[in-house]
Amino acid sequence: MTTPHATTVAKFGLDRRTFLFAAAAAGVAAACGGGSESSGNSGTGAGAGATDDPFQVVQRFPSDVLVPGEVRLPFSLARSAELITDGPAELVGQVVDLDGNSIGDPITAVRRDITPAPYYAFRPTMDTPGVYGIRVNGGPDEAANFQIMESSQVAVPGPGDVLAGFDTPTANDPGGLDPICTRDPVCPFHEMTLTEALASGSSVAYIVGTPEFCQTGTCAPALETLIGVAPDYGDEFVFVHAEVYTDRTATEVAPAVAALDMQFEPALFIVGPDGVVIERLDGLWDATELRERLGRSLS
Repeated sequence: MTTPHATTVAKFGLDRRTFLFAAAAAGVAAACGGGSESSGNSGTGAGAGATDDPFQVVQRFPSDVLVPGEVRLPFSLARSAELITDGPAELVGQVVDLDGNSIGDPITAVRRDITPAPYYAFRPTMDTPGVYGIRVNGGPDEAANFQIMESSQVAVPGPGDVLAGFDTPTANDPGGLDPICTRDPVCPFHEMTLTEALASGSSVAYIVGTPEFCQTGTCAPALETLIGVAPDYGDEFVFVHAEVYTDRTATEVAPAVAALDMQFEPALFIVGPDGVVIERLDGLWDATELRERLGRSLS
């Protein structure tokens, strides 16, 4: 595994090696805060905050698409440049400004188990654009930074925005994509286009991601999790999947991705019957969090 590094923005039209994939996984992580380079124990357990081998806080979300409101900040833990595969049942964090002053009350995130390592999704409410940090109990003294953008600077639809329809590839009309889905076998979310789903009168769960070519290793598990959960919501939701590339050369970004001005993946848009985005999950999610957010969108 390579040392975690910060993500950088890429532009469409570049090949898949320079396309920005959301967040971090094995080999692609944005490590925030310092930590010992000693090899130490690979797990956290009760010793997560041990001073002889403190853990690092690893960002697993794209940093330039968050806007004011409730934001989702999934982090994993790492030690000596390795993602930690166990960890405490929950983490407590404190949002701070650039001067280290606390903003709001401490917040808690529960452990979510996925491959290759668990994550913890903090959900603070941020009112003002700017650069902030979150300091995790037991972690490094340095806060893990994140940025809140002006809403006008973020083109990707988020909560409160209308999700525009798009004729995503289907089995009957691949729209020039080959294949329409890099999962083998093809996932069941290509029966209707996004345009048709949004016009159906049902809620919509729209996932953008490529199981075969995702560089962070989270796209295939994210899609598989959605496939596993979908049957329980078949009466309320229409599920649609869009691939990131037009073919298996993975050199040309698919029109469905460019239509949303996306420069990261995977992402899941949870949309109400009125076409308004209720929630967007970026980067990764487990079945438990997915059920929580789908269920909440129906309440």
